[in-house]
Amino acid sequence: MANPDETPQDPAVDPRGDVLPPHIEQTVGAINRLHDRHNQAAGPLQRVVEAVTAAAGTALFAGVLVMALLAWIASNLIMGAVGGRPFDPAPFNVLQAIAQCLALFLTVFILATQRRENVLIELRLQLMLELALLSEQRSAKVIALLEELRVDLPSVPNRTDPEADALASPANPDAMLDALLVTAIDNGASDSEQK
Repeated sequence: MANPDETPQDPAVDPRGDVLPPHIEQTVGAINRLHDRHNQAAGPLQRVVEAVTAAAGTALFAGVLVMALLAWIASNLIMGAVGGRPFDPAPFNVLQAIAQCLALFLTVFILATQRRENVLIELRLQLMLELALLSEQRSAKVIALLEELRVDLPSVPNRTDPEADALASPANPDAMLDALLVTAIDNGASDSEQK
């Protein structure tokens, strides 16, 4: 009898205690490799763009930006009030020009980052589609094998099952694509008619 105080040594348990079957570990590893390859493909300029975009998307950046704007406006108003010459008098044309340039650069940086992320999203979608088609083919094969087993077992009465016959044949991806395109075209036409 095993000692209840002993912890069983199961290779499928990671150090945190989570059970990870080998096929899950392989899948997680494959996804990590996909992300690693995607990140390694980024050039130095792309890394800078992504770092700037990531920094600009933080609450700290928003706070610093608001404080800088307030300081700019306050210093100009105070200089004008004490009789000095403000470096950017109201309506703050220099500040507006700086803000427009900053907005332009941030827009370009965000678009560049988004475009690169879309590549990764497309890869993930392609992987999901391929896995779904492979799963569908495997399911069809399992159903076909079960139907063969049912026919071969003498204890099970032999009967025709049209639903199992239909499920046993794998789907045609080209026919599915054609059906999706027809549906998308029909939905697009009905959407434009409603407007």
